[in-house]
Amino acid sequence: MNINTFGFIFTGIMLNAVAQLLLKKGTNAIGAIHLTAENWFSTGLQLATQLPIIGGLTCYVFSVVVWIIGLSRVDVSIAYPLLSLGYIVNAIGAWYFLGEVMSLQRMLAIGVIIIGVALLVKS
Repeated sequence: MNINTFGFIFTGIMLNAVAQLLLKKGTNAIGAIHLTAENWFSTGLQLATQLPIIGGLTCYVFSVVVWIIGLSRVDVSIAYPLLSLGYIVNAIGAWYFLGEVMSLQRMLAIGVIIIGVALLVKS
């Protein structure tokens, strides 16, 4: 995999991770969602007008575009496992930006992911 291909794959991963963080920020502003027949429209409207949710969905669109470009250049058996880098970005982003807990168990899990990605890239 050359640097340009990795750039597309990594950009897709990062945009996807940012999308998750933005979506979570948007839902935090609303609170727990409990859809019913009576509130589905108003809840949907409330979600659709949250700027972080709009930003998250926009990031998703761009992530799909760059992901497809990257995927056209590398085997899916290499590209898809690299998506696990998004778990790392999200865990760190959720801790830093959203105040979520970063426990020892989560840090160990991130370490396992990093080892797995390193083995994959070397193959």
